[in-house]
Amino acid sequence: MKSPMPFLSQKLGELDRLLRGDATRPSQLTSDQLQISARGLAIVALILSMFYGLCMGSYSLLKTPTHGIDDPFGPYLQVLASMIKVPALFGLTLIITLPSLYVFNALVGSRLSLLGMMRLLVASLSINITVLAAMGTIVAFFSLTTTSYSFILLLNVAVFTVSGVLGLLFLLQTLHRLSVVNSISKLTAFSSPSPFVNVIEEQSQDESELETPSEEAATEPSNKIDDSALDMPEGQTLGHHTQIVFRCWIVLFSLVGAQMGWVLRPFIGSPDMPFTFFRARESNFFTEVFHTLVNFVLGGG
Repeated sequence: MKSPMPFLSQKLGELDRLLRGDATRPSQLTSDQLQISARGLAIVALILSMFYGLCMGSYSLLKTPTHGIDDPFGPYLQVLASMIKVPALFGLTLIITLPSLYVFNALVGSRLSLLGMMRLLVASLSINITVLAAMGTIVAFFSLTTTSYSFILLLNVAVFTVSGVLGLLFLLQTLHRLSVVNSISKLTAFSSPSPFVNVIEEQSQDESELETPSEEAATEPSNKIDDSALDMPEGQTLGHHTQIVFRCWIVLFSLVGAQMGWVLRPFIGSPDMPFTFFRARESNFFTEVFHTLVNFVLGGG
């Protein structure tokens, strides 16, 4: 049986290429899709999300139960539940929002297939989860050094928000780069100059290069060495309608993700309640965050 280490090392390398922007440069998008393994990235994202779930649930290990609650195995079960729920949160959100992203993307003229769109969304969520995992040790540190449940809850909301913004920004910029590559490919495919035109072009090549030395650079997509995964290619901007469509989808994705997190709660484990894998449906995510913020500001713990 082959060791999984070379496989994980290869997929971590792909993730690193995404983070550095190497996999999303125009020269790497010649086939109008990301050259990555969605399955491999999904496995890496699963491991990283379980790690963040471990950090997130660590608060329950040192919490002080109140109201006479005696639940000796509850903290350990909560950690295990968090390690299961964080990957489930991203997986279910992906399944629910993928069809809408495909339709929205088609509305702005993209030719990405459903498989290509899934690959792109997996890459975006991988960026999201990687940022989460990178801040997981910070969450674990505060979870193990404070007794304020409200603070820990708001800290996790802030971490999810930051990572979500970066993941969605990666998605938006990569979609734009793919659309630029797709447009250039279509212009190349449909342009078939006659021999006469070719002769004229050959005769005027040297003259045109002398007159407009930077014309080619102005028409090609930016592929600078220092382009990051979040940079807009130089000299390019998103179209007005494209901005509107994807801003609407980003709002939709955020709402689904937030409410999915509310449905799957608890992730942290309240010191006032015994362990339970799910809680009854009530209120909503935004109302709870508002009440927690008010409680924290007023010093309610």
